[in-house]
Amino acid sequence: MRKIIFLLVAFLAFAKGNSQILDPVKWTTKIEKKSETNYLLTFNGVIENDWHMYSQFTPDGGPLPMEVIFKNQDGNFKLIGKAKEGKTTTAYNDVFEVNETFFVKNAKIQQEISITNPKISKIEVALNYQVCKESCINLEKKFTFTIPSVAIVKSEEKVVKIDTAVTEAVISKSETSKKTETPLLKTEVIPSKEVAQKGLLSIFFLSFLGGLLALLTPCVFPMIPMTVSFFTKQSKTRAAGIRNAIIYGISIIIIYVLLGTIVTAVFGADALNKMATNVYFNLIFFLLLVIFAASFLGAFEIMLPNSWANKVDKQADKGGIIGILFMALALAIVSFSCTGPIVGDILFASASKGGIGPVVGMLGFSSALALPFMLFAFFPSWLHSLPKSGGWLNTVKVVLGFLELALAFKFLSNADLVLQLHLLEREVFLAIWIAVFGALALYLFGKITLPHDSPLTHLSVGRLSLGLVVLSFTIYMIPGLWGAPLKLINAFPPPMEYSESPLGFGSSGNKTSTAILPNGAKLGPHQIVFFDDYDKGLAYAKTVNKPIMLDFTGFACVNCRKMENNVWSDKKILPILNNEVVLISLYVDDKRDLPKNEQFTSKTTGSDIETIGDKWTDFMISKYKTNTQPLYVLTDLNGNSLNETTPTISYISVEEYENWLKTGISKFKK
Repeated sequence: MRKIIFLLVAFLAFAKGNSQILDPVKWTTKIEKKSETNYLLTFNGVIENDWHMYSQFTPDGGPLPMEVIFKNQDGNFKLIGKAKEGKTTTAYNDVFEVNETFFVKNAKIQQEISITNPKISKIEVALNYQVCKESCINLEKKFTFTIPSVAIVKSEEKVVKIDTAVTEAVISKSETSKKTETPLLKTEVIPSKEVAQKGLLSIFFLSFLGGLLALLTPCVFPMIPMTVSFFTKQSKTRAAGIRNAIIYGISIIIIYVLLGTIVTAVFGADALNKMATNVYFNLIFFLLLVIFAASFLGAFEIMLPNSWANKVDKQADKGGIIGILFMALALAIVSFSCTGPIVGDILFASASKGGIGPVVGMLGFSSALALPFMLFAFFPSWLHSLPKSGGWLNTVKVVLGFLELALAFKFLSNADLVLQLHLLEREVFLAIWIAVFGALALYLFGKITLPHDSPLTHLSVGRLSLGLVVLSFTIYMIPGLWGAPLKLINAFPPPMEYSESPLGFGSSGNKTSTAILPNGAKLGPHQIVFFDDYDKGLAYAKTVNKPIMLDFTGFACVNCRKMENNVWSDKKILPILNNEVVLISLYVDDKRDLPKNEQFTSKTTGSDIETIGDKWTDFMISKYKTNTQPLYVLTDLNGNSLNETTPTISYISVEEYENWLKTGISKFKK
């Protein structure tokens, strides 16, 4: 009886101390023998209602993607490709400004391996991932697969040692978890059908606009009256001419949709989506866009072989539906020097969404391209209202070239941000864009001429108006060099923190200078001085005799950013954070390794503490018995909480935050 009571007390103590530690995913595993050396490992996760778990392929700069880590791979087995995933959902996150990929309700991960060491008997795997509802948890689950002679369905159980204030409890579990909760937007999970519809509609609309731009290029625009006149004059009746023009337009759509289908089939529904987040793919696309831009600006023309066009022309002479189809193909080949760069951009952008994006993108593009040929066949009198071909068509092409060049540096910036090379920081990026759009303004005003331009005797009203818009945009960007937020283009340049100086060039006044920051301190949002190391922050707090505000945060924490943007920036809060407390921000998703002599096994969770993020996660869970983020704690110089009734707070309003800060600070001053 005493033993039962003892165990009951231990269990209650453990449950109380971990009452806020959540675990919304339950896993089962399976190993299947595929051949003498190859095995298929399968992880099936059941996710609680309203939660979602991020995929391996969530883009850089967003929430944490899943990692599949094989602990004992070296010398024992090799991986056959990358781990494959079951059905996922995609939604746009307007805080991180990326398209997130995640699982809802069920998750399936499969990895095929090939055994190279015949003596190995077990495969040790860890899944690191983020699962979210109104908040997020970073989890590490460990699995051990026993290599069978036949397929088995079982997870190796692992004993986790849990220390509590009362006693020790040994709990049998199939996991050890390093858990950290990071609030996200409550409305983040969108039903799969709704997400797909919204994403595909936006792809179609933007691609349709791309098709309209392609119509206004010198390779396509002159073809409209020529082609429509051909059908109306060569056909025996007006009805036959209309029919042939419609078949021609449909043929254009079929050709481009077929191209999108081929791209999807060759690369797979999600392959380009995965490549879109890859450093090397971003670099390659940067180079392609620079080449496209140079072509549009007149340096050279990107053309398909003339032999292709000649062969297609011969087929077009046969007449009938087949002949019309080949006429449409001839248009695609002949106009490639103008449409190719736009088609390439659309294929990349739509493929980055995954699924049938390339097909929908080409449907939108080709619909806009084909529409005029069909409409003018119905209403041939409209042809008289078309503007005459001339130098303005090359102007459209050149403007597109400048836009391609500016967009290219977005992809170079993506690669630089991922690698953290700091070669294309915010000021450099903005300087390049100011130069590009400034040159475009000069071109529109006639101060710069390019190889294929016609003599410009006067400025049209349209050209002058566009030039003024571009010049205004260029002037708008200039204050960004001095730290202006530039909200109109905030998604394009690197973030404010990724700059040569977070304060901008030539900053002065009340802002803190980086030259006088305390040892170990950094500048954070709104130029607030903070420490990302507890010991350094504590040492500084003791020298200035100020209370400490612990900020348990994460790089991938949406509500952390919302608190910083909406609450910390408030005129009532910002002076307090700047002058009355020492801010210590501890990032629980910091993946940098701890020195070997500082790594340890957590007494609270039994997890291996190997990274800086692990260290702050364990600190939060062991001391404050929660894994919620953002988590704020006001402490004195001995680490004691200053707010007795509410020692910790999370995502709250400005008024609540102000009262909580003032209550704790007033107690510290007594």
